[in-house]
Amino acid sequence: MLKLINVEVKFHEVILVLKGLSIEVPEGKVVCLLGANGAGKTTTLKAISGILDAENGKVTDGFIEFFGQRIDRLDAEKINELGIQHVMEGRRVLEHLTAEENLKAGALGLKDRKIKNDLEKVYGYFPQIAQLRKRTAGYLSGGEQQMVVIGRALMGRPRVFLLDEPSLGLSPRLVREIFSILKRIHHENAMSMLLVEQNAMLALEVSEYGYVIENGRVVLDGRTEELRENEDIKEFYLGLSNMNQKKSYREVKHYKRRKRWL
Repeated sequence: MLKLINVEVKFHEVILVLKGLSIEVPEGKVVCLLGANGAGKTTTLKAISGILDAENGKVTDGFIEFFGQRIDRLDAEKINELGIQHVMEGRRVLEHLTAEENLKAGALGLKDRKIKNDLEKVYGYFPQIAQLRKRTAGYLSGGEQQMVVIGRALMGRPRVFLLDEPSLGLSPRLVREIFSILKRIHHENAMSMLLVEQNAMLALEVSEYGYVIENGRVVLDGRTEELRENEDIKEFYLGLSNMNQKKSYREVKHYKRRKRWL
């Protein structure tokens, strides 16, 4: 369904961030991207959704396909119309609008504009937001804002979700609640998702396939149950040694064992 094939991304025409990245998101599946800060995960999502231009970035080699159509040369608006919704890091609410106005903004690209059923569907997933629909979004809590931006993306009737750090800055209780809702959205709508998440344990629980990215390249990939048992993943991303004891980053940073490009 969604494929990145040997994608290279540069910023300001000189800073090479993605270096021949190839990943795939099958229809109806949840795929996660793991990697340290600066590995290229967020850049990957921005390349897909077409918003690199805002940061002087560009796909300079390779290509991105969505249901067989090349999209890396399309602008962000057209990519959005195809059904790719990007839930960006940092809860980007429209602060001076109400929660419901934020949700309606997600439907601006729809041609029929018959959104009553869409609103009710979103409120079914997020009843807390239904109670706060008239509240100014900028005064909502972090968890409530995250619910609003996910609901806003749902209003666009997506075929695939790009989710960038949905757990960032939230309490463990809210993280569990939001990921439970995301799993429900996935199962009830056969929604494809590409998830970037620093909480590796959580990402591997909710996804079916995963890619590990280092310095703009995929170094490891596989089904999530296989990745959970991989010794490198246990040590570097889950912080567990063979003795099931936590280690510090300084102790586990030797994760360099099987780089696919060597």
